[in-house]
Amino acid sequence: MEAMAQPAGVSILGMMAGLFGVLGLVTVNALFLIWMERKVSAHMQLRPGPMEVGWHGSIQTIADALKLIGKELITPRDVDRPVYLLAPIVVFLPVLLSFLVIPFSQTLIIRDMNVGVLLILAFASLTVLAVLMAGWSSNNKYSVLGAIRSVAQNVAYEIPLLITLMSIIIMVGSLSLADIVAAQSKYWFIVVQPVAFILYITCATAETNRAPFDLPEAESELVAGFHTEYTGMRFGLFFLAEYTNMFIVAAIATVFFLGGWRGPFLPGIAWFLIKVYAIIFLIMWFRWTFPRVRFDQLITFAWKILIPWPLPT
Repeated sequence: MEAMAQPAGVSILGMMAGLFGVLGLVTVNALFLIWMERKVSAHMQLRPGPMEVGWHGSIQTIADALKLIGKELITPRDVDRPVYLLAPIVVFLPVLLSFLVIPFSQTLIIRDMNVGVLLILAFASLTVLAVLMAGWSSNNKYSVLGAIRSVAQNVAYEIPLLITLMSIIIMVGSLSLADIVAAQSKYWFIVVQPVAFILYITCATAETNRAPFDLPEAESELVAGFHTEYTGMRFGLFFLAEYTNMFIVAAIATVFFLGGWRGPFLPGIAWFLIKVYAIIFLIMWFRWTFPRVRFDQLITFAWKILIPWPLPT
């Protein structure tokens, strides 16, 4: 019995170490992406961006994070308190757990599961629930409208996103992310499924509430949308989840269409991160290039164009 219990204990310790490692990766990744977006947007608008704190403002985000941690956590009087306090936790945990099945290289994966794709998509659906919880519990009309917009948007764009991923899953015959990368030993799937890649990037941009599809947080008419009533690190968890979601959707695009960790000369994890951050740069490029669409245009585009397009006629 003792010999059988030992591997289980080692496995639990390994999983805990993996979770702490993921937490560190999520934090560093979010800090880097915020700095990256500031610099990308600034250079696209012929501005220098942050320059004072660190080399070219490289630690400006750390200073902002410390300021955010020190801010007061204000709870409005008439909120639904249990749901209001639970929403930031519910929005952050799913994106944290999604890292467990992402294959960063042939050997660097916390847990290779034969249903890894389903696990990530299931966790992604919890993010929508957290946004609805935040908007509804805030007792604020702007927050409620932002939450309802987010639910409608995610439901609409999740369907074509799943269809594009299914085209690859059917080709490979597996739901394991490692198997999908292994199947691209001769060519990347973007070569044979370019339309699916374009559709995926479009839907992923909408799923992460990024411009031109950032209607749930449309500051021109909804203040800040579903997280209007959140301050300090409660707001910080929503912000952290948004940028981590960008990494996850880019990682899925890398695994499904760009060969994952495959590439010459460099280690697998280097190729994986190069591809992921290239896709993130593309998503940021969209934000600072295209104007925001109206909400009716957003939903019409999903239901009347993106969903019928990949389906066989």
